[in-house]
This record gives sequence, C-alpha cells and structure tokens, in this order.
Amino acid sequence: MNFLRVLRHLVLPHWWVRRPFSAELLRRVELAVAASESTHRGELRLVLEANLPLPRLLHNQPTRARAIELFSQLRVWDTAENSGVLVYLQLIDRRVEIVADRGIDAKVGQEFWDAVRQRLEEAFKAEDFEGGTLFALNTITETLRHHFPVVGEKTNELPDTPLLY
Repeated sequence: MNFLRVLRHLVLPHWWVRRPFSAELLRRVELAVAASESTHRGELRLVLEANLPLPRLLHNQPTRARAIELFSQLRVWDTAENSGVLVYLQLIDRRVEIVADRGIDAKVGQEFWDAVRQRLEEAFKAEDFEGGTLFALNTITETLRHHFPVVGEKTNELPDTPLLY
C-alpha cells in the first residue's frame, strides 16, 4: 500500500479535487455525450471519482478493478446491443480507465481503448482536462458511429450526465 496515495485520498476534499471539472465543463461534457449518442446506437457513461472509498484504498484496489466495478454497478454492460462504454476518471491519482462492453470491444479490441486512455492520461498530466475529455469522447463517438450507426429510432438507455463520486 502506498502511504502517500492513501493520505491524498483521505486528506484532499472532494471540492478541491473536482475543481478542474467546473459546472460549465460538466454541462459541455453532458451535451457532448448527448450529441454523440444521437449519431450511433452505443451508450457512453463518464464517471469522475475524486476520493476512493476507504475500503478500496486499504485493499489497494487497482484503477481498472474500480472501473469494472462501476461498469457493473451502473449497468453499462446491460445495453441492448452490448455497446456501452464507461470512461472512468480517477481524479486524485489522475488515472483513466475505459471499459467497453463485449459488442463494441469485439469490433475494436483493447489496443484501441488503451490508445484513447493513454492520450487522455497525457492530457490530464498536461492539465488539459477539457481537451482530453472531449478528445476521448469524440474518438469513441467516431468508433461507435462506424460500428453501430443509427438505424431507425434510438433509445437513450443510460443517463448522459457525468456521474460524480
């Protein structure tokens, strides 16, 4: 267990950690998700987590495991065409994970998701939270549009609003 990591999660307040994601930026992200989903049959879910829950810290839960846990809890896996994508941003650790359901993952593979994740983490390190987030959403949108184009009416299966933990 990394003592400094645990200390950061326990000491830094949520409001301070979330400050790069202003209400205005969160609204732009929500609109970007809604616009994205109007062009394909996939579902996008963005989760921003400031401080990890204490039990997860004490068990040194990896970022990927936390993202998979939220993917399940939020039922991103439960879309009609198995085309849900969770973008998980762990703000204190500045780590990113992208978890894609089997329908879209089978079409693009892990290398694609790793490349998007890496670009988003690089943007975070450069303090470009808005540019990185919108780049990731746009890149994922293009892929979903290619593999799951809109045919007929589209149902919105998951909320578009970024979820804050």
